[in-house]
Parts: sequence; C-alpha cells; structure tokens
Amino acid sequence: MPLEALTSTAPSFPSFRRQNPTTLSCHVSFDVSGLNTRRNRTTKVTAGSKVESSSFTLEKKRKVVEHVCLLKAKKFLSDEDEKDMLDYLYTSQYQMRGIVAVSLGRISNDNVENYTHAVFMRFQTKEDVTRFYENPFYLKVLKEHVMPYCHDLVNVDYESEVEDDMIPIFRKGEEFNYGVEFVHLFAFDDSALGAPVEDALASLEKLKKEFPSLIVQSTQGSNFNLSSKEYTHAVVTRFRSSEAFEIFVGSTEYRDVWRSKFELITQKTLPIHFSVDPVGKEVM
Repeated sequence: MPLEALTSTAPSFPSFRRQNPTTLSCHVSFDVSGLNTRRNRTTKVTAGSKVESSSFTLEKKRKVVEHVCLLKAKKFLSDEDEKDMLDYLYTSQYQMRGIVAVSLGRISNDNVENYTHAVFMRFQTKEDVTRFYENPFYLKVLKEHVMPYCHDLVNVDYESEVEDDMIPIFRKGEEFNYGVEFVHLFAFDDSALGAPVEDALASLEKLKKEFPSLIVQSTQGSNFNLSSKEYTHAVVTRFRSSEAFEIFVGSTEYRDVWRSKFELITQKTLPIHFSVDPVGKEVM
C-alpha cells in the first residue's frame, strides 16, 4: 500500500494489545515467565546462530527518517509526572502530521551519560522533522510536560530505509506491540568517516539479517541534526523480547563484529535500551 494513501490525513492509530504468547523457533530454547509483570505474559524465545525465515521479505525499500531523543530526568520525578510526560510525548503523534511511529520508555540500563528516558519517532521526510521541531504543539509539550522534569536532552536524526509495506513502515501490528528498543549512538573518528564506517555498519546490518527470530526491524544512518552533532551515527533495533536482546548482544558473532569493525574507529558510543509498552491511551 503506498505511504501517501495512508497519510493523506493525520493518522489516528488504535492502541494494539497482544493477547497470546509468541513462540519464536530456532535451536536453543529459553522459557521466561513474568517477562512483563504488568501483563503476566509468558514468552518462549528460541535462538540459533543462523535462521532462514524472516518476518518481512519484501525487497522494495522506502526511505524514512528516524528521530531519537534521550532525556535526563530530575531526581524528584514522581511516577505520576513521569506518566504525564510519556503520555504527552506518545500521543503527540495524533496531534501532528508526519509522525509515522512512536516508541518510548524509561531506559533499562545504566549509561555513562546518565540518560533516563528515550523517545523514538519515525517521520516520512526530513521536512517533516523540521516542521516537528517548530510545531507549536510539540514546543508546548516540551515546555509544560518535559523540561519541568528533565534537565538535559540530546537529539539525533538520520535517514534510513525499511520495507515498503504498511506494517514495517508504521511499526504497527502483532510483532511491534512489545519488545525491546535498542538505541546505539556512535561518535566515529573523523578519519574513519566514509568507507570504514560504511563497512562497519554494513557488517552489523548483515549480521542482524541472520537473526530474524530475534529482531523485528533495524535501521541505521548518519546524524544530520546540525544542532546536536555530539554523535555522528545511530542504530535503532527492535528486538522481540528482552531475552532476544540479551542473546544477540551476548553472541560471539556480535562481539566479533564489534571488535573487528567498530572498536578501533569509535571515539564514543552510547548504547541504551528500553522495554516497549505503549503508555498513551487518550489523546492529550
């Protein structure tokens, strides 16, 4: 389905909820109860070194623009204020044109920069991102519902490609309801920009395609946000579960790619991840 036909008017998507456990099959089995205690779900994750099947096998691609915002919440942030902040950020997609998908949440891992929350948004074009930063509604959300509770933030924007079909573009449907969002920011050496960086990212992308039972979707690209150049590149990967995430980042293949392709050309790196759980139920 063409993207233009889906976005001729401001989209209003329902809140999808997964009803049944999911089984992902490969070779080594991991049974996990209470992965998400709020739902009392039980997920079986199975993984091997190579997998032949893939969720999306369409060869045709469409360009999208990814926006990552990392926030540093103040220490006094209450549960109620946190929910208010995340609700407004999540439901902003219903108030502004151009936002294709949103995921956000509290960062699960400790990180050297002490970021506490992450927001991922997908747009159709770079022009949509520019309008987003200038949108009065978004500026009001920042002023009234984000910055009173946060003392710092960083933005990264990059262009990437996804399968040219409604589900992978809009990140809606069964596979995107829950999981783990892994955001990895990089500051590469200036001398490595070009072929070495492209080779490293291509190697990582090739590796991820070998684990479709663990990974739903992954995008990557060069940061074009001129006001926030601390990081040169970003990679965002949606894993099917926390177990799938742990299996991949703990694999020998991933560690080998990191050591051989990334370690010598990276000045600074910021890996963060958060559990996906749509928090917005009402239009704010």
